[in-house]
Amino acid sequence: MIAVATTRQARNRSRNPRGEGRLLRTEILAAATELLDAGGDERAVTLRAVARRAGIAAPSIYPHFPGQAAILLAIVQQGFEGLADQIRSAVDAAGDDPRLRLDAACTAYVDFADSHPERYRTMFGGSHNPVGNDEGATSVDLAALGAEAMRILTDTLTECVAAGRSTSANPGADATALWVGLHGLAHQHAVTTSYPWPADIVHRIAAPLSQLVVT
Repeated sequence: MIAVATTRQARNRSRNPRGEGRLLRTEILAAATELLDAGGDERAVTLRAVARRAGIAAPSIYPHFPGQAAILLAIVQQGFEGLADQIRSAVDAAGDDPRLRLDAACTAYVDFADSHPERYRTMFGGSHNPVGNDEGATSVDLAALGAEAMRILTDTLTECVAAGRSTSANPGADATALWVGLHGLAHQHAVTTSYPWPADIVHRIAAPLSQLVVT
């Protein structure tokens, strides 16, 4: 998951040793993520606010990020990496049963969105790719976003097919449908927090979309 930097005043911040520019980039990104998580949306992630949070002068950001869109893109990229890591860890911990592994992947997806609502919303909001702004995502960047998480979902569904636990004839397409269902549930969790969701709602959505065999 994305690391959280400790808030400090600029005058108290020690200078990073020569050759540790990556450390400063990490601190800037952590500060920006803190602001996003605490501030409600990406408008809280201004260069001035990030610099203040990281304890640096605002011009120190530019060697690492040309502007706000580039910072948001980095947050989004790291968010998708965290999502894939959480799904992978859940699948690995679920054992060898393909159906349990798929259930674990789906639950981990929704849990990530529930745990990081503002980050998750920004991951799918497009603010990291503003029209006409060179700071945002390239087509290559956009193609890579979420690719690893989708690969894990596809692989776990393919395992179910191979084990006779799913009748899917096209695991890739059905994994896409499954993602859409999980994304919709994650969104509804965020906007209707008081709704009495069934305890097995993830499974109720995942089972038909994955064409799981009823046992």
